[in-house]
Amino acid sequence: MGGIDTSRIDAMVAQLRAASARMEAGVPNPVSPTGNGPSKIDFADALKASLDQVNSVQTTAEQLGGRFTMGDDRVSLSDVMISAQKANISFQTSIQVRNKLVSAYHDIMNMQI
Repeated sequence: MGGIDTSRIDAMVAQLRAASARMEAGVPNPVSPTGNGPSKIDFADALKASLDQVNSVQTTAEQLGGRFTMGDDRVSLSDVMISAQKANISFQTSIQVRNKLVSAYHDIMNMQI
């Protein structure tokens, strides 16, 4: 039976610390591949990528749950529960983003010209 993989957690903590150190040192944002300044991201592409990632996390959680239910010894209950919580948090975050977008849209539509 597998436990929680601490190496992934340690790697994520190291990435967060490195990002924090870069922010404190005042290192600018990454530049585009052409080197012409900051890269620009299309909002629609960013939103689609985010929703695709939420879908991927939910699919992974569902697959892990199915494998655990079928008796796969390589999948532990803790892995299933963590995966399900990640999927839930991702979904709730996307709901909150949607709510903020709808609120901003209503605010713009109610502005006086």
